[in-house]
Amino acid sequence: MAILLRKTDRVVVQGITGKYGAFHTRLCMDYGTKITAGVTPGKGGEFFENNVPIFDTLKEAKEKTDCNVSLIFVPAPFAADAMIEALYCQMDLIICITEGIPTFDMAKVKRLLFQEKTRLVGPNCPGIITPGESKAGIMPGYIHKPGKVGVVSRSGTLTYEAVWQLTQLGLGQSSCVGIGGDPIHGLSIREVVELFWEDPQTEAILIIGEIGGVEEQEAAKWIKENPKKPVAAFVAGLTAPVGKRMGHAGAIILGQSGTVAAKIEAFKEAGIKVIPSVSEIGRGVYEAIEEWKNKK
Repeated sequence: MAILLRKTDRVVVQGITGKYGAFHTRLCMDYGTKITAGVTPGKGGEFFENNVPIFDTLKEAKEKTDCNVSLIFVPAPFAADAMIEALYCQMDLIICITEGIPTFDMAKVKRLLFQEKTRLVGPNCPGIITPGESKAGIMPGYIHKPGKVGVVSRSGTLTYEAVWQLTQLGLGQSSCVGIGGDPIHGLSIREVVELFWEDPQTEAILIIGEIGGVEEQEAAKWIKENPKKPVAAFVAGLTAPVGKRMGHAGAIILGQSGTVAAKIEAFKEAGIKVIPSVSEIGRGVYEAIEEWKNKK
């Protein structure tokens, strides 16, 4: 069972006619995702790939196609407005791939998000994939395999490496959720872990964190208080210098809480298997599962 994205979900792509949006929409369609509509102001009445209707507004797209998931490829200056439009249309799920959105813009989106039931993943993220069912994002579909490991990550590229290792070991994935690396974003690591906790298909969880913020520590504390499934974790940025942003806007060490050491310590205290290097992620998850079995 999927935790956020299912094969029955009807996806609308905001920004479907842009170069980036069009390219990845085609890949999502090839994977089997139900792309039911697109939104590009001024291009209403046209069609994408001859069969996906394009609308001027999301409101019209929802009324005409009953779409419930919004995938956003809108350029950064307008992406916050696209998310707000999706919130007002009461979409079940918003997945924003766009990077470079101003923090002030995201603060406005986050404030509105608290007032709605809609879930937001991203921005600046690779999206979500439920292997064998549906994908909404930019991750390469072929490296994924249906399985029992739930993956939540702040890093896109590391997610792909981790997934490939899990697939090679035959473990597969139940769902993979890239939450993004910006300082203000939608679902947190802890919130995704909670969803995996209740998913019967997910038997183990992999957390991929990085420097900056305290999301990893918050997730670790919650897992320690609610032990239920084996969890393994890898934290990127061991050699990152203090005060220098590394890649993601949120990957910057400001104070001791944002360091790799602080996050690793929190994971160890929670009984989470800490993976020492990227090359050992798959094996680390496998070992976490075996150690959990031995505890039973």
